[in-house]
Order: sequence, then structure tokens, then C-alpha cells
Amino acid sequence: MKIHFPTLAALTISSALLVSCGKKDAAPQGPMMGGPVPVNTYTVSEEHVVGTDSYPGTVVPLNEVELRPQVAGYITQIFVKDGQRVTKGQKLYEIDRTKYQAAYGQAQANVRSAQANLNRVQKDLERYENLAKQDAIARQRVDYARADVETARAQVAVARAQVASAGTDLGYSIITAPFSGTIGISQVRVGSQVSPGQTLLNTISSEGPTAVDFVINEQELPRFNRLQQGKQPDSTFTLTLANGSRYPHTGKLSAIDRAVGLQTGTITVRVSFPNPDRQLVAGMTATVNVLNQDIGQQITLPFKAVTEQLGEFFVYKVQGDSVQQQNIQLGTRFQEKIVAREGLKAGDVIVVEGIQKLRQGAKIQVGAPQAAGGAPAGAR
Repeated sequence: MKIHFPTLAALTISSALLVSCGKKDAAPQGPMMGGPVPVNTYTVSEEHVVGTDSYPGTVVPLNEVELRPQVAGYITQIFVKDGQRVTKGQKLYEIDRTKYQAAYGQAQANVRSAQANLNRVQKDLERYENLAKQDAIARQRVDYARADVETARAQVAVARAQVASAGTDLGYSIITAPFSGTIGISQVRVGSQVSPGQTLLNTISSEGPTAVDFVINEQELPRFNRLQQGKQPDSTFTLTLANGSRYPHTGKLSAIDRAVGLQTGTITVRVSFPNPDRQLVAGMTATVNVLNQDIGQQITLPFKAVTEQLGEFFVYKVQGDSVQQQNIQLGTRFQEKIVAREGLKAGDVIVVEGIQKLRQGAKIQVGAPQAAGGAPAGAR
């Protein structure tokens, strides 16, 4: 009979089991098992803030029109240079006037002919009426003469209307500036054929005050309605140009569009700015800065201390050796900080580092607290 001895592997496993059974399990330590979470804190304070909301905008002239011909023909003269400043009524383009001058002359001749015929039939009527008083002519002949006079008068009216029409066409052969402003680059040259209402000759934009259009969410509409109806401080609307420089003049809210877009839920707002040096050019982009309610001494905190959950914002407020979630209402963000409009007061201590490991009521181990900066902050 064979005797089987245990292998080395089996002996090793058995020894391990005996050792483990002879010892109690050691409880692991650390934040995940209920230990204190190491954090850094920040003491909330007040800072001087000038809060603004920024919106991308587009410069638009308050008055701009496309120049299109109202009669057909060939361009015979261009009286202005591209980009020139023009005054109201100044000649800009001339369309070949030959046929329009001829039509006008023909219409005037027709008026003279019709007027001569009217004079003739009126004299005939006078003679017939004198004869009728002496019973020397049939009454029917007098009636015919009166009808001839009415017909001649109508012919004169038609001829005069034709003169007015021909004169209008002749006038349209000269295109003039509808207002003072700056004309763009011409889209036609001498000899170009143009068609009424179709061919674009050029575009003219007014000078002086210029507008900037930008879009706001419909939830902001009551705020801008109040700005439009109330007195606007001079610094309410400012402008930052595309190169980052600040435009030297402030603006005024001049118009709010008539309706909110059904698809976008937004509405266009227009602010007018003085433009004495022609710095604002139609079509250029700029940023409109609008003062908000965060003006003066405001509660501020580092933005990295803020957590969002289901559309609400909160911070972890230190209470003894634990933390509590504190809901806050956010305001203007500037640099690395943000304004807390509600939920905090000066002197509150909040967690700024180690937030990802925290939960409501968690125990904490506080490191060196971060003091609030004392330098004034300018919102952007």
C-alpha cells in the first residue's frame, strides 16, 4: 500500500490559513473609510467690484442703403471715388440719358399739341353757344361741341401725366446720395449695363452715431426693458474693440427688437455709440460690456471652490471639524474669483482644495488656510 504525503504547495496554503485565522482583520484607514479628509480652506471677504456682463456684438450703421437704379441703360459717368464721403443730394452715377431726354421732349410736345386742340374746340363751343342763343344752330351740335371740349381736356391731362412720367425717368437717370455719409466700393464701372431694381451700384452708410447689435437670452429681457425705460448711467454700456482696446465713448440703449426668436429664445438689442473719429466701421465685431448689479463692495471667493449639481451651485462651508453644503447665487466672474450674491457673508470659511473627496457632513483635516486678498478687483 502507498502512503501519500502532502506537497509543498499544499503545506504553504495550509500555513497561511492557520496564520490568518489566528489574527483579527485590521480596519483600513483613510478618507474613503470615514477618516478626515485633508483640505485647504479660504476665508471669504468683501472686495470692491465693478461687475459687467459681456456680449459679442456687430457694428451696424443707423442708416444704410443699397443704391440700385430705377431705369435701365448704360453707366455713362461716375462722379465719386470709392470710399468717399458724400453729402445729401450729391451726384453719384449717371445712366445714359439720351432716350429719356427724347421721351421727355416728346411728352412736352404732346402737351402743347393737346393744349392747342383744347383751345380750338373751346372757341368752337363759344361760337356754337352764341348761335344757339339766336336759334341759328341745332342744339345737338352744341352738345357735340361740349363733348369735344371735355375730350380735349382729358387729352391735355394725359399729356401732362406723360410729361411727369418722362421727367421722373429722366431724373432717375442721375443717382444722387439720399443722405450724407460714406460710399463704399463701386460695383459697376463706366459702360456697365444696369437694370431697374436689380443691379447693385454701391452702398452708402451714414456717419455720426453708430449702433452695435448684440443678442440676449429672453430671461434677461426684463432687465434690459428696465434699462430702456429708466435713466441709464453714462457708464452702463461700454465697448471693447476686437484688438482688446477700450472704445473711448459710452453708449445708450436705443432699441430692443420686437420679438423673441421662436427657435433660439433670444432677442436682439441695439446700443448706439458716438462715432466722431469713424473708428466704428459697419460690420466690425466688438464686445459690449453692460454694468450689472455687482457694483461696490461684494462677497467674493475663488471660482474653484464652487461645485455645480443639478443646475445649482454650492460650496463646502467649514463648521468645526466638518463641512456643510451651502447653496450660493453666483454673480460676476473676474480673474480667478467670482461674486457670491447670496449664501455667504464675510468671514465664512470654505473649502478650496480637496473638494472632490467631500460629501455633506464629512470630517476634515484643515491645512494652512488661504487668506482673502485685500487688493481691489476689477470685473471683466
